[in-house]
Amino acid sequence: MKYFVVGLLLVTSSFLWSQDDPDIFTLDANYFYGTVLEHNPSIAHLITDHPSGLILSYNKKTYGFQPWESRYNYPDWGFSFVYQDLKNNYLGKNYGLYAHYNFYFLKRNVNFRIGQGLAFASSPYEKETNYINNAYGSDLLSSTYIMLNYKKENICKGLGFQAGFSIIHYSNANVKAPNNSTNTFAFNVGANYMVDYKEPQEFQPITEEKKFTEKIKYNLAFRTGINESDIIGTGQFPFYNVSFYADKRINRKSAFQLGTDVFFAEFLKELIYFYSVAYPERNIDGDTDYKRLGAFVGHELFINKMSFITQLGYYVYYPYDFEGRVYNRIGLKRYFGERLFGAITLKSHGAKAEAVEFGVGVRL
Repeated sequence: MKYFVVGLLLVTSSFLWSQDDPDIFTLDANYFYGTVLEHNPSIAHLITDHPSGLILSYNKKTYGFQPWESRYNYPDWGFSFVYQDLKNNYLGKNYGLYAHYNFYFLKRNVNFRIGQGLAFASSPYEKETNYINNAYGSDLLSSTYIMLNYKKENICKGLGFQAGFSIIHYSNANVKAPNNSTNTFAFNVGANYMVDYKEPQEFQPITEEKKFTEKIKYNLAFRTGINESDIIGTGQFPFYNVSFYADKRINRKSAFQLGTDVFFAEFLKELIYFYSVAYPERNIDGDTDYKRLGAFVGHELFINKMSFITQLGYYVYYPYDFEGRVYNRIGLKRYFGERLFGAITLKSHGAKAEAVEFGVGVRL
């Protein structure tokens, strides 16, 4: 998981602003109180009380000095720290660092935030001292949170307030078993402050032509990482995924994708062998091919030099039945120039994560 930090820094480097941007930023603090959702019966014994915590954030304002800012109604970008006490001795406390975007709606009174980052779990699974915690198999976790607030800024000399709800997700994406994860639904309330408050900055009008398309582009991507099956102790193994796909950009925000994936997951090879030896009644051949071939459709949302991808796939070559034939992928891409990109993506089967993928690719 330490490589996740490197990848996150590469992705968030796209937040750097031009010298023309006014240096206006806000600080906000939110207290939250909620409940851990029982998304999986396996974690029912860990839900014993109502978790609470703090979300502290830095937010850089945008005003349209770069074209993408007006395209998305002048969002903020920033960084967050989340402290959460899960109110359970086995789960302990989590501490997370995130990069986030704030998007505004309804005359900028409604604020939607999405943050992605890395969290530290103070009390992960340990086979002798904390075997009750089957939610977190490692102390480093991938974490995502969303927040929807009614927000008023600068009510009095830069001071404002917000209130709403949040959902906070922790998982190590099967890097190490166990990995049943947690999802917290919480209500939050807090205050915000505009640092060095001055007269309001005017938003720059949109100057781009609305009509924009590109010819079909072809992409080649290579993704890798490590993961483990759900059986504790079977070991961590590398995987290698290769994707080839075409995309068609229909406007400045969106492109649609169609392509194919080839998956080489060493953990699946080990899992097949394990079941063939440990559970002979299942009649699994230890030489069953572990490779898979999938076809997918997808969408790419472009934000500055970053993009957010969502893909839905189906295994057309599927010799071993593992979690079903339908898979999905979500994640972030960071473009370096017009062709090269890096990516951090999560591959899963529905809500069941299989792997965090670190990728590089080229768009021709």
